Amino acid sequence: MVLFYLFINMKQNYNYIFLLTCLIIGGTSCSHKYRTSSPKSVETFFKNEVKPEKFIECFPGAYYRKVNSSKDVWLGVGGTVTLPQLSFDQTRKNTKKPGQFLDNPSVYLGGNMGDQETDFGLAWEVIREKDGKLSKERKAFRPFMRRSEHINGQEPNYAQAPPEDKYYWYPGEKVTMYFQVLETRKVHFVIEGAGKRFECDYDCEGYIPGELGTFKRVNAIDQVANEGKPAQATKTKVLNSRWDESYYFRKYKNEIVKVPIHEGRFTDMRCPDSHFFEVTSTDEGRKIGAETISINGNGY
Repeated sequence: MVLFYLFINMKQNYNYIFLLTCLIIGGTSCSHKYRTSSPKSVETFFKNEVKPEKFIECFPGAYYRKVNSSKDVWLGVGGTVTLPQLSFDQTRKNTKKPGQFLDNPSVYLGGNMGDQETDFGLAWEVIREKDGKLSKERKAFRPFMRRSEHINGQEPNYAQAPPEDKYYWYPGEKVTMYFQVLETRKVHFVIEGAGKRFECDYDCEGYIPGELGTFKRVNAIDQVANEGKPAQATKTKVLNSRWDESYYFRKYKNEIVKVPIHEGRFTDMRCPDSHFFEVTSTDEGRKIGAETISINGNGY
């Protein structure tokens, strides 16, 4: 069915007034196919593949572990992840929204093409209670989509899946999420797992197949109204988020292939400082972008 969902909010200096049209298909597989067999260049490096930067400066405002690609002809990013366990700092409560905290966990993907930044994933959010009212507390992970403005005049947007049971995911559940640039100025976003599925096409003016772009995979403790400021001290913990695999998409011999994010294909960002993170993997895991991530605002 086609869902029209209006979400109005003012957040992080964005103008979040928009009308989003999403295509949501429950329990069916995505019609966009990609090749799963891996030629050797997929597992190592393609000819003329751009290598990632050795270092990227952190953008302040949150605690996050980011895997960031090179700027190349990638077509998206994805992975399979077990959602983390959460423990909140009880001293950091949001006085403007009783029942909520100033720290907010998220697990998401994103990219930058044509100087337009995007994020797609799951954020800890409110739900709709049985009485029909939105909960005061954040109680589940819900899908979200976000884009910055574009030079062509496209406005910044922030969109969420509606607060319905079929779009709630919980700590410990395993999901596969990905987004692909399949059409000019449009991306396709999917989250599925634990018997649920969310699927959406999202307009992004800067995203054009064949153009250069960077893509990312992020585990974060976001902080309310803190973007661009130093990360605030917290005892919040987001533990044991396990990626079984992660990959980019790329066109290879007229097919879209999944390209494993091995340790030579990303810039490792642990912000604001590496001592807030515990990241473990194996030799085999490092070949396919598999690792377990814990974030502790009090440090390790």
